[in-house]
Amino acid sequence: MNNQLAIDGGPKTKTVPFGTAMRFGEDELQELKEALEQNTLFYHAGQKVKTFLNNFNALYGVRYSVAASSGTAAIHIALGAAGVTVGDEVITSPITDQGTLVGILYQNAIPVFADLEPHSYNLDPASVEARVTPRTKAIVVVHLAGNSCDMDGIMAVARKHNLQVIEDCAQSYMTRYKGRLVGTIGHYGCFSTNDFKHISTGDGGIVTVNSGDEAEYYAVHAFADKNYRRFGGTVIRDLNALAPNYRMTELQGAVGIAQLRKLPAICAARSRYGKRLSEIIAGLPGIAVPYVAAENESSYWFYMFRINEQQLGTTREAFCDALRAEGIPCSAGYIPDVVYMQPLFQKREAYAGSHFPFELSDVSYERGICPEAEAILRTAVRVEIRECFTEQDIEEMGAAIRKVASYYSQQAR
Repeated sequence: MNNQLAIDGGPKTKTVPFGTAMRFGEDELQELKEALEQNTLFYHAGQKVKTFLNNFNALYGVRYSVAASSGTAAIHIALGAAGVTVGDEVITSPITDQGTLVGILYQNAIPVFADLEPHSYNLDPASVEARVTPRTKAIVVVHLAGNSCDMDGIMAVARKHNLQVIEDCAQSYMTRYKGRLVGTIGHYGCFSTNDFKHISTGDGGIVTVNSGDEAEYYAVHAFADKNYRRFGGTVIRDLNALAPNYRMTELQGAVGIAQLRKLPAICAARSRYGKRLSEIIAGLPGIAVPYVAAENESSYWFYMFRINEQQLGTTREAFCDALRAEGIPCSAGYIPDVVYMQPLFQKREAYAGSHFPFELSDVSYERGICPEAEAILRTAVRVEIRECFTEQDIEEMGAAIRKVASYYSQQAR
């Protein structure tokens, strides 16, 4: 067997194209046709958004949920419903999309970043508790890449300090924590249906109201719709507080109905493939697979492992170059840097020409405040997991990682 790396002229490990599939088809077209035949695309007058939410509620075992125009909007809705307001502090993850942060700042609250566990890539409850101050109002947990946070630890901190917990499940459909679906454990669960998630409506989102309280559901619903209250035979338009317009359209709801039917199979395939990839590469010198607790279930929105450059005797960038040459697309990490190093935080300027709301707090954003998160992004390698892949794709992906890791570790001896 020729073990020479492809980047050095050896044979490529992956020579057959990855499996592909169409995401949308006749089911979506039929639902869209029915939506148009209603002669309205407004969520309150039509039936598609209502049906989408009813089906989602049944799948997730929740009583109430509210539709949104995006996952970013969903988090903002939850924050507003949770009472987060001017000068409050909200603890969250430093490895996330900016969509997690937008709603915090729209409420003129202060993002506070806690450190992460090294191999789950999710919030460390001990670090979360260390960040709690008298101004802390909420925790936004990010279940990154389909893997659950330590929700027992997070909820214990929340109960101790009387904090609201908002779960960002944008990347974690059908993810389970000790048998429970994430998004149903905190006070609110927030989901995204943009085009880069397990299911897509182009853009869209959902907020679960996990208390099951009808009055709270009405309040969450109103916050998503300019504080209009559209229940019963009348529409109440009293403007008592500021709220955005984050309504989902009937077109999004229609596509969502069809996509939701596919969701269990999508997540089951991703979970199976992610587990198999970990089995193939576990135990390799210099390779640390993502940690998923035995009692949990990940739905692998992507797959990210860490490398030990010293043990492998090569850089993360060289490792990625070699893996790509083997026919496996990959990237160095998930985002270029922890979010608190973005200009917005370094300049403390959310609004042009103003330091509000940062001037209300002494929270700092210097390099090193979350050392484990920074180390994760320096050493992580990300590869894709998709439900349309084949078993052969996963086996060859694992073989390529083994080949590259084994070559470099042998050279380093």
